[in-house]
Amino acid sequence: MKRVGEVVRTAQGLAVVRCPDEEHPDVGDRVVDQDLDDVGEVVDVFGPVDRPYVAVSPADGVVLPNLLGKKLYAR
Repeated sequence: MKRVGEVVRTAQGLAVVRCPDEEHPDVGDRVVDQDLDDVGEVVDVFGPVDRPYVAVSPADGVVLPNLLGKKLYAR
């Protein structure tokens, strides 16, 4: 499991995650929380190369505001 980063905001039905460094998951990778619960899927990578942002489309039943501040991981 690889750390994706921390959810910094929600926008347009997506969770926006700030990566801690230049490494990021690929589009289509599944994302989980620290309890290994499915959070969603990476749909975009954007922003600066040294610390990009990742847009995550939430899985069914995931409440976006509850993700704010949580650390997410790629499977």
